[in-house]
Amino acid sequence: MKNAAMSLLIALALCFSTQAFALKPVKEIKAGFIYVGPVGDAGWTYAHDQGRKEMEKLPYVKPSTYIESVPEGAEATRVINGLVRKGNNLIFTTSFGYMDATIDVAKRNPDVVFMHCSGYKTAPNVGTYFGRMYEPRYLSGIVAGEMSKSNIIGYVAAFPIPEVIRGINAFTLGVRSVNPKAEVRVVWTQTWFDPGVERDAADSLLDVGADVLTMHQDAPATLQAAEARGAYVIGYDTDMRSFAPTAFLTAPIWKWGALYTKIAEEVHNGTWKSEQIWWGMKEDLVGLAEFSDKVPAKTRADVAAKQAEIVAGTFHPFAGPIKDQDGKVIVAAGATPSDGELLGMNYFVEGVQGTIPK
Repeated sequence: MKNAAMSLLIALALCFSTQAFALKPVKEIKAGFIYVGPVGDAGWTYAHDQGRKEMEKLPYVKPSTYIESVPEGAEATRVINGLVRKGNNLIFTTSFGYMDATIDVAKRNPDVVFMHCSGYKTAPNVGTYFGRMYEPRYLSGIVAGEMSKSNIIGYVAAFPIPEVIRGINAFTLGVRSVNPKAEVRVVWTQTWFDPGVERDAADSLLDVGADVLTMHQDAPATLQAAEARGAYVIGYDTDMRSFAPTAFLTAPIWKWGALYTKIAEEVHNGTWKSEQIWWGMKEDLVGLAEFSDKVPAKTRADVAAKQAEIVAGTFHPFAGPIKDQDGKVIVAAGATPSDGELLGMNYFVEGVQGTIPK
């Protein structure tokens, strides 16, 4: 997750190089996590916490520590320092806004391994990790495009940073691959977790005729709005169907367990190195929640076929030609954006109704 003030200079971060780090095997791992939201948010933080619990199944990982609802900024530095002082030798910082604090504390603690989620700054003892969520976002767009009757699909968005913009675009490309007449209307909330604000945004989209909603948020408020008003909804982060048993279709979800386990194993074995990890559906870090019974067989088949192509590497959701909102070709036919271009994305594709705040 991340901070609304994030600069588009993230594009400079996409070198994906590694750095040497003289790490010795660590007999026992004591891991610390800081979370931007509560573990009970049913979304982003909950998903990370499930991954933490999966990692703890390793026999050499001691019961880990987590601190929830840590503000992004100066407070994060204090919390990370506290985890170091308590003897944690592997620390995961799980929100973009923790990036500078992570780097700062890491400089003063070279014997501790730090892993920062969604950022782009590394150091000899700091690596980054994230997932290609745009892949299941595209697939969920296929579902939305085929399920919509009004051709108005609502997207409750958090902050106007490349990660969120990329998700909106991938979703829209999926929608329009099966329903060229549909449009995706975006409302910004400027928050990751504020159920009241998110509910108001979702209602505003339903008011203008959206019959399918989705979101980039950590709370289930958008699902609850759709459930209350008879629309369909596509969740995010985790399988939130219990909040919208009638409205729920599917959700792009995170599965952090395998990645956290891999990192702990490498630290334990002394093979860890600083790198920028960006796994996708192939590695099963991201995926789609099980479809509800509302999703027809044809849509399931369409998604399965496209998913197989993504995993096989024969299809990329951002393969050209792609036009922006103004009709300008931004990805040429036969071309595919580089990872740097994807991670620095700062435009909306054709079919998105909305603006990107400056």
